[in-house]
Formats: sequence, C-alpha cells, structure tokens
Amino acid sequence: MSEVRYNLGDEAFPPPKSLGYVGNNELDGAVYYPDDISSGTHPLIMIEHGFWDTCADADASTSLTAAQAALAKDEQSGDTADAAKQEAIIKAASDRLSAWPCAPGVRQIPSYLGYDYLGRDLASRGFVVVSIGANGINSTSLGQADTVYQERAALINAQLRMWRQLSSTGKGPLRGSFVDARSGRPSPVNFKNHVDLQNVGLMGHSMGGGGVMEEIADSSRDTWPQGVSIKAAFALAPTATWDVDPITKTSFAVMWGTCDQVNTGEYFDWNKGDNSAPIAQYTVRGGVHDFYNKQWSPSSGQVSAHDDAVPGSKPGTCTSQFPGATTPQTDQKELPEQQQRRITKDYVSAYFADHLLGRTQYEPYLTGEKSFPGTGGAVSTQFDGGDN
Repeated sequence: MSEVRYNLGDEAFPPPKSLGYVGNNELDGAVYYPDDISSGTHPLIMIEHGFWDTCADADASTSLTAAQAALAKDEQSGDTADAAKQEAIIKAASDRLSAWPCAPGVRQIPSYLGYDYLGRDLASRGFVVVSIGANGINSTSLGQADTVYQERAALINAQLRMWRQLSSTGKGPLRGSFVDARSGRPSPVNFKNHVDLQNVGLMGHSMGGGGVMEEIADSSRDTWPQGVSIKAAFALAPTATWDVDPITKTSFAVMWGTCDQVNTGEYFDWNKGDNSAPIAQYTVRGGVHDFYNKQWSPSSGQVSAHDDAVPGSKPGTCTSQFPGATTPQTDQKELPEQQQRRITKDYVSAYFADHLLGRTQYEPYLTGEKSFPGTGGAVSTQFDGGDN
C-alpha cells in the first residue's frame, strides 16, 4: 500500500450558513491506498476522529497538569485564593492546547493520523481510505452541542464532494494537492476513475463516531453529495448526537469497551427492531476510549496522550463503565493498547470487506457465530439482521 497526504488550509471549510455553527475547519487528510490504484475502482472509506486537544503545546500541558494538582490540594485545604489562581492557569493552558490554528511554532496534534493501523490494513485489502482532520471543530465546539454533529456531518460531505469531483473528472481542489507521506514531496498519484463513490463506508471515533451516525441518519440522507452512496458505517465508542435521529436504512456497527467512560451512543438499542439494514454492537471487555487512536494513547508520547480508564482496585485492572446506572461496576482486566487495536482492526476490516466488497466469509465473525483468533473471548456481539 501507499500513503499520501493533503492540506488545503487550516480554515478552508466554513460551516454551511444555514447550520448556524460558528468556526472554520481544516480540509486535510491522510490517504491510504493500494499500490495498484490504477487497476479498477476501489471503495472509499472515510474516517473522522473525535474530540481532543488540538495543539501539541508541551509547556501548556505541563502547566495544566501542575495547576490541576495544586487546585486539588487547595480544595482540600480550603485555600480559595490560590484555588482561583490555579483555575486561571488551567484556563490559560487549556486555551493554548485547544487553539486553532495553533500558535506559531506549535504543531497540531494530528488526531487524524491516529488510525493509520486501520488505514494501512484496509488499503492492503483494496480500499482507498481517507482519514480527515477535525481540529477546527474541536477548537470551536464548546457551547455548540446542538449543531456540532451536523457540522461534523457537513465536513464529511465536503470531503466526499471533493473526492467525487476528483475521481469523476480528475479536477477540483484535490488535484495536485497530494504529497508523499514520508518525503513530503509532491506525489503524481492519479485517483481519476479509481475511487468508487457509489460504494462508500464511514468510520468515526468518539464525537467523530457521533458525526458519522449523524451522517447516516435517515433524516440526513438527502444531504449526501450527488453521486455519493454510503453503504455502511462503523463507529468506535460513538457519543450520542443531539437529536438521536433514527438510523434504519444504512447498515452500521458500533464497538465500545467496558472500561470506556464515553459510552453515551447506544445506537444499537435505539434502532434495533426498526432497521431494514443489518446492525451490530461489539462490546470489548477491558477496552478503553483513548486506545482506538494511537495519537491519544500513552505509547505515542504525544502531548495530552493518556490512559483514560478509571483504575480498578488492582494493578492492570480498570473499573467497568455501563450505560445503565443500575449495573454494578466491577474490576476488569484492562486490554493493552496493541491488543485493543488488533481486535478493532479485525472487526473493522472484516466489516467493510463484507459490506463493500461482498466477502461473505466474514459474516459468521460479524454476527457473533465465530470469534476471531486471539480475541480470547473478549468480544460479545449483538446483531440484528434487519428487514424489520
């Protein structure tokens, strides 16, 4: 497989005026594609990351951590004067970490690169994969909860529109914009007539998962760009959208970990019994929220990266989190980063191979009849075949 990137500008995407959202977003992406891209057409999979810090400001991160620790002590001792001082430091540091564009000399946190393990695996199976940036939305979404998911869906549409134009005509904003991921030199790759926009899959994580679910909601289908057909979506720990609109016509799968604190998007339960397309939920025992994205995970060494699981009572365990408040919390063995991502890769790749390439040999694994090798019983499956 090969890899190129493009960046049309940090504020190249203004929100649709009708939406009422305030704040521009970047138009960039990491593209993973088969080496034989000129052979036939390839389904497109678009990935949208979730909410996270936007700028790799190490000094601000250090200041934030120190101020948070000091504030905790102040709250215990009752030192209100110093607490106010620490709160001001926390706000200033947080503003630096969530700025967009980032301050001169400060690099962005490239959350869109955190799914490279998925992009590369999918490209090796014949897909063109585009992971897009949403740092502008992350920087401006505070106080805009009622429109942020529509804005995320609008960003997906804008990117799909550019890819449709490039594939069908060889023209548009993306023409001549690609650079090699390793060297940074311009790439001559030609995607014209080689990307199938009638056979599109979406994948999103966290609020990006919510954006993807907003995009495939029944009420959103008429906003899809002309010439684009979204066949299936896979959401990793998706947050709940504002309106929780029904999703009954497009196949989707949801994956979340039992130690994941961000488990607000109960899309399977909300739509089962009403769906005409197959839907599934995969629950990963000991899985946590941040490990789906390599940039957010501790092993990356990236600014703000951390293990967000609530620690259990013993080393190596995490406290389970459940949507239902009546379910008791228990210690569970926390999955290591690599194991969680391997499980994710198995399911995501099989899902899109089945739904976009018609490789039905994966269906027993996707319905829960069989388990992927090496999962060790960590995954439980709920499945509804549709036609309701």
